[in-house]
Amino acid sequence: VQLQASGGGSVQAGGSLRLSCAASGLSFDDYSIGWFRQVPGKEREGVSGINTRTGRRLYAHSVKGRFTISTDSAKTTLYLQMNSLKPEDTAVYYCAAERGEVTLMANWVHYWGQGTQVTVSS
Repeated sequence: VQLQASGGGSVQAGGSLRLSCAASGLSFDDYSIGWFRQVPGKEREGVSGINTRTGRRLYAHSVKGRFTISTDSAKTTLYLQMNSLKPEDTAVYYCAAERGEVTLMANWVHYWGQGTQVTVSS
């Protein structure tokens, strides 16, 4: 299983970025797919996740209304559109897959991708 994240970068507050996660070796029908983020000294936190079988989308309260999670029609790539970015969104963002329904709980993640850095300056 490989989860290849990309799309991170540096933007000013109020800007936008779109993260992508190319998945191989697993089916989106068998896993909930999502994004987590982590800053140094803090625990990894769930940002957003999607279960393509049930259609459920879950967002952390801090990003609701600003971030949108989606997949491509082939269900091989996961996206996270991030708008109205804030300095507190600065973190390394990780793509992840968990069995069953989406929970955004790191302990339930089966597979982690490598991270992509997002830096938002004020």
